[in-house]
Amino acid sequence: MTMHRRPVLIDTDTASDDAVALIMALRSPLVEVKAICTVAGNVPLEQATRNALYTVELCDADVPVFRGCAKPLVRELHNATWFHGQDGLGDHGFAPNGTPASGHGADAIINIVRATPGIEIITLGPLTNLAMALHRCPEIAKSVARCVVMGGAPCCEGNVTPAAEFNIWVDPDAARIVFASGMPIEMIGWQLSRQDAVLVERDIEQIRALQTPLAAFAIEANSVAAEAYRLQTGESGISLPDPVAMAVLLKPELKLETTTHYVAIECDSDLTRGMTVVDRLGVSADPRNLPPWKDVIRGPKTEICWKLDVPGWKAELIAALTTESRS
Repeated sequence: MTMHRRPVLIDTDTASDDAVALIMALRSPLVEVKAICTVAGNVPLEQATRNALYTVELCDADVPVFRGCAKPLVRELHNATWFHGQDGLGDHGFAPNGTPASGHGADAIINIVRATPGIEIITLGPLTNLAMALHRCPEIAKSVARCVVMGGAPCCEGNVTPAAEFNIWVDPDAARIVFASGMPIEMIGWQLSRQDAVLVERDIEQIRALQTPLAAFAIEANSVAAEAYRLQTGESGISLPDPVAMAVLLKPELKLETTTHYVAIECDSDLTRGMTVVDRLGVSADPRNLPPWKDVIRGPKTEICWKLDVPGWKAELIAALTTESRS
């Protein structure tokens, strides 16, 4: 009996943790990856595209990779090569053989969503491509079953500023469009990849012991990122925000605690640019509170995950790195 595989579209600024997330999706028997769209973020667009192509080839997958936006909607690009390495994969010389598909990533999103009602989307980088697609064709929001967003700092502890997580901070204007689109958004914040969710030495040794090319690549590609994470947080190990989000996409039951709130994206302040402002107490619905801020925060609600099944997420990662072929 053939298992039904859910259709998925991935949007990514492919660097070290993105690549591991791609492996999880491409090797999973639960989903069928319809396409990968790349966007500038962790690294410039061309490098993100090369990294996505390399990962697809490493998985021996037949999935088109579309180039998307080379910069945020209205801002200059600030990348994170300081964290992931100049090539985004730890500077080990990984290089693809293939070339990207023709057409722009935003157009690919529109065409694939139209052709695949009920598709699930996961974003692993800035939301520029998806925002552009929604701007051109707002009605596609109604055809998306889930939109899992790796981004945000709902607890207000950012990794690029005190208030903001990198993916949202890079293009907050795009994030505002996406969060207001009406798609059923599940926000997987940066905080879920910290503390117990970090791959510590025993996890890393378990992965190395698998002795598969995918396992070796997952650790090697994150070598620079592991050191950058230690310098940033004081925590030792490999933090993998994008694979955590991918695990949630693959198995929603890994979300142990969620709540649904209005979420606004700050675009104007230098201090709080990219902040995901979560109305946890519902104060925007209080009639005593007056505009203008109230009009900004109200809109479609977002599901926020606060607690993750950490053993379950790590088991999903190990499973993806163990197998060399789909089950």
